[in-house]
Amino acid sequence: MLNDSILTLITLVPTAGAIVVAFLPRRGRAIPVFALLVTLVTFVLSLHLPAHFDYSQHGFQFQENRSWISSPAIRYHLGIDGLSLWLVLLTTFLGPIGALVSWRAIEHRTKEFYFLFLLQQTAMIGVFVSLDVFLYYGFWELSLVPMALLIAMFGRERGRQAALKFFLYTFLPSALFLVAILWLYAQTGTFDFAQIQAYLTTHTLPAQALSWVSLAFLVAFAVKVPVFPLHGWLSDVIQEAPTAMAMVVAGKLGLYSIFRFNLGLFPAQSRAIAPLMIALAVIGILYGALVALVQNDMRRLVAYSILSHLSTCILGIFCFALAGLNGAVFQTINEGLTGSALLVLIAFLYDRFGTVDMSEFGGLATRMPMLATLWVITALALVGLPLFNGFVGEFLVLSGSYPVHPSWVLAATIGVILSAAYMLTMVQRIFYRQPSALVVNQPHLDLGLREHLTLWPMAILMLVMGVLSPYWIKGIESGVSSLADTSPHITTSAAQNGAAASPAVQP
Repeated sequence: MLNDSILTLITLVPTAGAIVVAFLPRRGRAIPVFALLVTLVTFVLSLHLPAHFDYSQHGFQFQENRSWISSPAIRYHLGIDGLSLWLVLLTTFLGPIGALVSWRAIEHRTKEFYFLFLLQQTAMIGVFVSLDVFLYYGFWELSLVPMALLIAMFGRERGRQAALKFFLYTFLPSALFLVAILWLYAQTGTFDFAQIQAYLTTHTLPAQALSWVSLAFLVAFAVKVPVFPLHGWLSDVIQEAPTAMAMVVAGKLGLYSIFRFNLGLFPAQSRAIAPLMIALAVIGILYGALVALVQNDMRRLVAYSILSHLSTCILGIFCFALAGLNGAVFQTINEGLTGSALLVLIAFLYDRFGTVDMSEFGGLATRMPMLATLWVITALALVGLPLFNGFVGEFLVLSGSYPVHPSWVLAATIGVILSAAYMLTMVQRIFYRQPSALVVNQPHLDLGLREHLTLWPMAILMLVMGVLSPYWIKGIESGVSSLADTSPHITTSAAQNGAAASPAVQP
């Protein structure tokens, strides 16, 4: 019976928690403790999904479909498939991590912070589970509001400027996105995703109009990824946002939406624009890696690393090979996990030394061995060392894309080398060169219990996802196989490459 309401519970428990937070006293630790409990309950509930998910079934599961508003015809329609399954789990997994990393970082206005933090959880989960396009748009816009407010209220130095830039970059394309949704409703008479998809498959609409509508969808999503050159907000937001928000600000929502809507509703238009998107993806991979290579500020390095790695996902999406699509979703999860771990590590280092300038550090490996160990694990996962999760995602994307666009993939491979260069350089500068004056003269402590509880689950999951990747891939493949190119050459190459990376999954 839980299957009939599990998605509503997962989505709305954080909102219920936010309402309770609004009435809790500000004194003591009641608010952070309660927020942590709410995120843990949400995560435990979400474990029901992979435990009861039918991996052999294509299509949506755990559906809830009820009438909501009669005119216009808006329904409360929720469901997940292999595409959204692990993204919901990632969101709920990062919830307790965000609460723990904010435990000491947010000492003032805690009620406002955790209220918006929990509301943001609901908005992100709602995006992944909504199957009514208007309901989806409501959650999409709701995710923007808490994020912008939290950046403005709790930003470090230029929080308001970063929040304004983030809001303008994301809100303006969303207005065009709404116009495109309303046009689709006018043509199809429904906001239901499955019904719109069936209508577009069986009816002929003006090709030029569909191209503009699909472009409106794509631009709104590309900004949220972000795709080069729409990344102007990213470095400022990563620098200024509280760590709990910086962990979730980029990647998942935009990439999922490109899969679900652009590939799901507008396959012909997506293939028409694919050459441009692949070019932008490779430029983003190389540009992000090269700019990260010359950074001294660790947060800015992470921002450009995110741009580079998420551009890899765009490459995998628009090659339309099954292995590339699997790899793009897997890499989206990887970036959410490993990028978040790196931001948490930087936050803990900042708590102790009050700076994120790499030139100020040196020799920390002997003084903080546990921090150094977890930092190295995260760095190796990010550069794609075999046995770690990053290797599987990059291998599937590059090998799946190579038969389709060998020249672009060869250029993108340079980004993998550059990624290793800037990540290992950062590790060497912080931990393994001569101790700096800041490190020698300032007392410091290695990781405490709360910090271990924050970081070790992520580090263990990086290894588990690398070793047991077929478990994740079999769910992902059930959701993206219908989006892959069906030409014999691409299908065969994709299947062979997917089998090479994940031998337990039958192509």
